Amino acid sequence: MRTRIIGVAVWASVLAIVLFGVPLGIGVYQYAMQVQHNELARTAAGVAIRVAEDVSDGERFRDVDRPGPTLVTVYDDDGDRLAGPGPREGGPEVARALAGRVGTDTDGDELVAVVPVTYENEVIGAVWATTPRNAVLQRVAPVWVAMAVLAALALAAAGLVGRRQARRLARPLEDLAVAARRLGEGDFSVRTTPGGVAEIDSVGSALDHTAGRLDDLLARERAFSADASHQLRTPLAGLRMRLEAALEFPDQDLRGAIAASLVDADRLEATIEELLALAHDRQAARADRIDLRDLLGEMSPEWRGRLELQGRGLGLHVEPGAPDPRASVAAVRQVLAVLVDNATAHGAGTVTVTVREVPDAVAIDVSDEGAGVHESEGVLFARRADRRNGHGIGLALARRLAEAEDGRLELTRRTPPIFTLLLPQAVGDTAALRPLTGVAVADAPG
Repeated sequence: MRTRIIGVAVWASVLAIVLFGVPLGIGVYQYAMQVQHNELARTAAGVAIRVAEDVSDGERFRDVDRPGPTLVTVYDDDGDRLAGPGPREGGPEVARALAGRVGTDTDGDELVAVVPVTYENEVIGAVWATTPRNAVLQRVAPVWVAMAVLAALALAAAGLVGRRQARRLARPLEDLAVAARRLGEGDFSVRTTPGGVAEIDSVGSALDHTAGRLDDLLARERAFSADASHQLRTPLAGLRMRLEAALEFPDQDLRGAIAASLVDADRLEATIEELLALAHDRQAARADRIDLRDLLGEMSPEWRGRLELQGRGLGLHVEPGAPDPRASVAAVRQVLAVLVDNATAHGAGTVTVTVREVPDAVAIDVSDEGAGVHESEGVLFARRADRRNGHGIGLALARRLAEAEDGRLELTRRTPPIFTLLLPQAVGDTAALRPLTGVAVADAPG
């Protein structure tokens, strides 16, 4: 590309020089020819004035030789040579001069000028002056040399400008190639530097946008892997416990254990599908009115079964007149699963799920009778996949899912702990569907 740009610049300069320089050089030559003819005519006219009396008296002529390459010849009114080195008899040019006309012409390699000799208003002869054409070339040659030097300088300048322009255009493209290669190798942090060319910068901006989207996609896929592993760990543990319990008592009827395991497998499959949907941001398209009574009734058997294994209970309370929220069922299911799992793993006593109404929102409180939470919310909801003895990445996932549904997830009481999920009410006016950034949480039930 650099070579082509420099070549285009040089060839454009050559074309411009040929189109303008050649006609200009020819014009200079023609101008010099005209100047030389005029000088010859003036020389001949001066000689004609000086020898007019001699031609009229027929006396001996004064010297008509001129210094330099110019030759002068005098003819009488019959066209015969009187003096000078010219032809003995004058040609057509002398005849025209004897008729009273001044003439200039080119005879082979000679420039010729002929003027009449007059005396008392009568043409009595003619003066013929000539000089070699080389005299004109000697005058024009320096001009042509100067023009050639200027043309060479112009070509050199065009080459330098073309080289600079080629560098200016090629460097951003080379940077784009390097960035594209790095992007193809998996480096999604690559960003291009604007080169000052709008078209190339637009390509770089598109590449940066693509790299950013790929980086976000990869981060989301990695987050999904971590979220999925966290969310699937509990159902898998329950399924494993059922199968191990069946192995402990091989003489009993295994039909019930197999049926319960199939139910757990179905729930596990549903959880995987929901996580896949949430990972690809499709939950917003399915946001709809949620009947929390049905949802809690569907999820409570699993929660109750796991709590009974620890000798603990589950309480579900839905306040009368509590409205239904508008959100994705998959997202709400996963948030509640995280909160109840968190209370099961790190809490104590009865786990209580309460649904109540707050201004412009629906609140779902998940509480237990444990010692409480002593960490700050910034640490509690931080995504740290390597945190094995604390609350893990589940709460970070739950808060992200809640915010994706224009809701909020907060720790509303530390001891005993209460986590509150706020969701928009499913009502007809658009005001109830706005993000819950300004909703005040009422006192959670204690």
